[in-house]
Amino acid sequence: MGNPDPNEVPLARRLGLFDATMIVMGGIIGAGIFVNPAVVARHVHTPLLVLGAWLIGGMIALIGAFVYAELAALRPRVGGQYAYLRDAYHPIVAFLYGWTLLLVVQTGGMAGAAIIFGRYFCELFDLSISEQVVATVALAILTAINCLGVRAGSNVQSALMLIKLLAIALLIGVGCFGAIKTSTAGVELPADSGGFAGLARAMAPVLFAYGGWQTASFISGEMRNPRRDLPRGLLIGVIGVIVCYVLVSYSCVRVLGVADLAHTNVPASEVMRYALGERGAQVIAAGIAISTLGFLSQSILTAPRVYYAMARDGVFFKAVGYLDPRTRVPTVAIVLQAVCAAAIALTGKYDQILNYVVSIDVLFFGLTGASLLIFRARLRGETSEEGRLRVPGHPITTSIFVLACWAISISTVVQFPRNAGIGVGILAAGALIYPLWRSGAQGASPPRNSSPST
Repeated sequence: MGNPDPNEVPLARRLGLFDATMIVMGGIIGAGIFVNPAVVARHVHTPLLVLGAWLIGGMIALIGAFVYAELAALRPRVGGQYAYLRDAYHPIVAFLYGWTLLLVVQTGGMAGAAIIFGRYFCELFDLSISEQVVATVALAILTAINCLGVRAGSNVQSALMLIKLLAIALLIGVGCFGAIKTSTAGVELPADSGGFAGLARAMAPVLFAYGGWQTASFISGEMRNPRRDLPRGLLIGVIGVIVCYVLVSYSCVRVLGVADLAHTNVPASEVMRYALGERGAQVIAAGIAISTLGFLSQSILTAPRVYYAMARDGVFFKAVGYLDPRTRVPTVAIVLQAVCAAAIALTGKYDQILNYVVSIDVLFFGLTGASLLIFRARLRGETSEEGRLRVPGHPITTSIFVLACWAISISTVVQFPRNAGIGVGILAAGALIYPLWRSGAQGASPPRNSSPST
């Protein structure tokens, strides 16, 4: 990259620890925790294994949070994970990450969440319009808010996150202290517990529900003190989510039992309906709608910083590197992501999206974890960073995180070759396109009204 013009407008550094924590939690907690306990119960058939799956997933996420926290302290760059991959390996690896983030991972997750929001919104207000239309309108409104500036987007995100936590607290309170459903109405589970094979299959929906904490690294360039606040926000946020998820899972198992839990598609609604009747089910439906809206808000706030960094590196459309001189946010990148997400929401199906998102997402999780091994090797013998946060048990814990991510990626491709293959195909297309894009960008100067990605 060339040197930036001293008159260029920089990204606005306006976010602190509370913002980082809310962004971390908002990026994780979507609709998955309200639905996936039932998916887990279909793979493992004892309360111990159901709760164990969520605890194991939480520990993997916590190790990942430590990895990303150390990376954030080492390299507080605009674009976060994109910058880690670029600096550790080669620009093509970072480009492929950003490429699949835009066309698969982030926009696919946003589209799925927007469709769920549209579904619950229509049910709550008894509307006959298409859920895809509601999803598109929600994406448009949140995109407009985030184009007003990072503080406006962060305030909306924090407010939605707090409302989301209230809904989860209500579900946990009812589940942990309310009545227990005693009649299973003839519902039966297989005689075996599911064992190790079932536990392995259960980890895909668990880790999908835990995914999203890494997106907080995207906005490191807009934090007042990223070396201090981003690592703390990552750890506080992930620990808070682990507590919420395990308690929600326990609530569902306690009230419904594993058999009934495995045979419902809406476990949170079933728990609330049993305890408080139809009004209780409506309350949690509203909570789920707000939860998905909060996830959308977090996605729109964070991921466009990656596309912005790509454009600044000369490997994406030059216009995407534009920074609005008034709001100091990458408005073109924000709008581009919303258009892609809306297109997927209007044409795709949630179940198909899930599998190809997971296979690519955890692949790059593993690569990012391995980048810490590379950075540590480069820093060996240096003492200038001794005071920074470090991953406990490194390199063993970091290696476990990397291998777990890659194992899940391979498993998803093997189990769902058609859907996961879509993501792999998009990844391969990016590898073919990169050399053409890079050669066309040689010697191009950075766009005005922007700041560097380093």
